Order: sequence, then structure tokens, then C-alpha cells
Amino acid sequence: MKTVTKSPDPSLTLPWRKWVTADRAEKGALVVVNSVVFRSSGQNLTLPGTAIEMTSRIGEPVLLGLAALAVRSRVKR
Repeated sequence: MKTVTKSPDPSLTLPWRKWVTADRAEKGALVVVNSVVFRSSGQNLTLPGTAIEMTSRIGEPVLLGLAALAVRSRVKR
């Protein structure tokens, strides 16, 4: 059975340069980075808040690794 509608197929009416904007690209990049690299906290953060959260998620393991290396070098002697 085939469904028949009276409305035409949707089409883009704006030129490509009008619907691809920096704001939409920024939002898309944040969604991709949050879903692929980071686990999102589930909160709606501002852009600086999101950047701070991402930086802390990268920085915390780095600092933990450096602390482990410092303890190892002190105990190794």
C-alpha cells in the first residue's frame, strides 16, 4: 500500500551560504565533541562553561599522571 500526500516534497529555499552559518557550525561542533570525546554533564552550559568543562576533563588525567610519575621517581631511589 502506498501513501499519497497532497503536500509537495520539501526543498531548501535559502541559498547554501544563508543556512550554513558560524553559529550553527559552532553548535554542531560542540555536539560532536561532546558526544564523541566527552560525556556530557547533562547541563546546559554557556560556551565558556563548556570550554572549562572540556579543559578540566583533559587536564585532570594529565595532572594525575604527572603526580604518579613524581611519586614513582621519589619512591624509586
